[in-house]
Amino acid sequence: MYLANKEKINRSLTAKIVDARVAQVFNTFKEVLVTSSFGTTSAVLLHLVSRIKPGCPIYFIDTGYHFEQTIAYKERLTRLLDLNVIDLRPDPAQHAHTLKDELWEDNPDKCCDINKVEPLDRVKDQYKVWMSGLIGFQNRHRNSLPIMDDDNELIKFYPLIDWNSSLVEEYIESHGLPEHPLKEKGFHSVGCTHCTSKGEDRNGRWSDLSKTECGLHR
Repeated sequence: MYLANKEKINRSLTAKIVDARVAQVFNTFKEVLVTSSFGTTSAVLLHLVSRIKPGCPIYFIDTGYHFEQTIAYKERLTRLLDLNVIDLRPDPAQHAHTLKDELWEDNPDKCCDINKVEPLDRVKDQYKVWMSGLIGFQNRHRNSLPIMDDDNELIKFYPLIDWNSSLVEEYIESHGLPEHPLKEKGFHSVGCTHCTSKGEDRNGRWSDLSKTECGLHR
């Protein structure tokens, strides 16, 4: 999908506060895909969407390998913000294959494809824009992304991409939002149990590998 005047749009969005960014995209596009991992920074975008577009479907990819604390946090935020969360799950047979072979050890990219990428691919074609809560400080790849981008499949919208950790913490505190329960234990980015350890930013994700992304945001 070609995003006309991408540079002009990004300049316009950069000048706006984050609430206006989110509102502008919802007002401009009818089909907006919103996803959340219910990770350590997720409460910001979820709170914004809950106020600007109440009832908007929010897709959560249930890989079957989440921490119990992530599922509990998801349930808590869903109740607190009255979210309309839709769970996406991998093909049961393929998921069983990843479990039996412990695929995350020998082929983590394939494990992510089966448990994350493919479930989301099943709904992508219903939408024109994909809104997600990526934040630039989390790693070098994310820091290079614009607020709005086009990859010939979906227009990707990252309303928080130019935020830093202080802004995230200030927003969560000022709005009285709960922190992810693993944050205080040293987990600054939380994914599947097998591939997540303690660490700053995303340094605890696939910490023994060169891999930095699951494949959703390549």
